[in-house]
Amino acid sequence: MKRTFLSAKLHKVITTAVELDYEGSCEIDGVLLDAADIGAFEQIQIYNINNGNRFTTYTIRGKDNSGVISVNGAAAHKVNVGDMLIIAAYGVYSEKELESYTPRLCYVNDQNILTKISS
Repeated sequence: MKRTFLSAKLHKVITTAVELDYEGSCEIDGVLLDAADIGAFEQIQIYNINNGNRFTTYTIRGKDNSGVISVNGAAAHKVNVGDMLIIAAYGVYSEKELESYTPRLCYVNDQNILTKISS
């Protein structure tokens, strides 16, 4: 049997931009994507701490060390600049894979600069 578990989380990132007139997605600083082992165009869940909105989109790699967290397209209606978000990616694991399973939890400061990785 396969089960779905959290594979990575970017905890309490701050929204730096919202772009309604865009095809969709969430642009994320490349350093944060690498730290969390989240790929470009990978599906993610976004949880808005400020207003409770939750939605699914995919990633676009932003410039390294830019601190960018830009929510784009229709999802821009669910977020405001300055909102605090949790960005999560999930994976499907076999029972064997779960024996060594550990999610990557990434924490940032108020400028979206990586401060800690737990795994």
